[in-house]
Amino acid sequence: MDNAVFVSVVLSVISAATPLLLAATGELVTEKSGVLNLGVEGMMLVGAVVGFAVTLTTGSALLGVVAAALGGALMALIFSVLTLTLLANQVATGLALTIFGIGLAAMMGASFVGQPVEKLPSLYIPLLTDLPIVGRILFGQDGLVYFSFLALGGTIWFLFHTHAGLVLRAVGDSHDAAHAIGYPVIAIRYGAALFGGAMSGLGGAYLSLSYTPMWAEDMTAGRGWIALALVVFATWRPLRLLLGAYLFGGITILQFHVQTMGFGIPAQFVSMLPYLATIAVLVVISTDRSKIRLNAPACLGRSFHVTG
Repeated sequence: MDNAVFVSVVLSVISAATPLLLAATGELVTEKSGVLNLGVEGMMLVGAVVGFAVTLTTGSALLGVVAAALGGALMALIFSVLTLTLLANQVATGLALTIFGIGLAAMMGASFVGQPVEKLPSLYIPLLTDLPIVGRILFGQDGLVYFSFLALGGTIWFLFHTHAGLVLRAVGDSHDAAHAIGYPVIAIRYGAALFGGAMSGLGGAYLSLSYTPMWAEDMTAGRGWIALALVVFATWRPLRLLLGAYLFGGITILQFHVQTMGFGIPAQFVSMLPYLATIAVLVVISTDRSKIRLNAPACLGRSFHVTG
């Protein structure tokens, strides 16, 4: 493999992994607080269409990215009101949020189908970006790629090196105990869910503004579900999200290269690879239930309400 092909493959993997990393980082924080939001796919789609629409109409990619985060957060707010305030079932509400998000995004984006938008600008640092091999990989990405790493690093610092992160994890592990010593369980979970929604919206924005800079109905193609699986794959540990996101990003890109290598594998089967890998990983992980019980937030998916 020559250098040009190697760089091209690595850049493709980074592009495929970034929306997964963004969405999974947000969902990790949400689940660490004890909230299970299965509506990641819907939030990503709304973020994708809102970010694209704002960018196209205003000409500002920055406004589009901010709008995408707000769109995802608004979807998470709907989920939070239903589950945290009205105590609706989190699993059923998350599934409903995905269905709602798919329909809403299709309706909002109907007039934008097929319209291109300028791709998010890439970083260019004289001399550094021009370095062979590593230049374009390390110093030639767009802002959301770098933000995905910053967000992951910030999440690690917040969860494991701050008092607020300790409180959030305590709420996820024992909301009754956290409430008993005076912590606002519902407010903390609202904040975590909104952060998760905003990150999912950014993941969607990356798809419509950078990965394929245009809007297409259902363009997430199941990535929201893969992001959910990544959190379990990582056993709720942030650093493992990075490994998982790039592993699945590599599998996603592999399907395109397999078809060009003449192996005679049906295109339909190759397109199934990321989803087959997701199922295989979840099956393997589920065989070690002790590790899941040890790392999963004890109150994940459980409603909290003040009694007495």
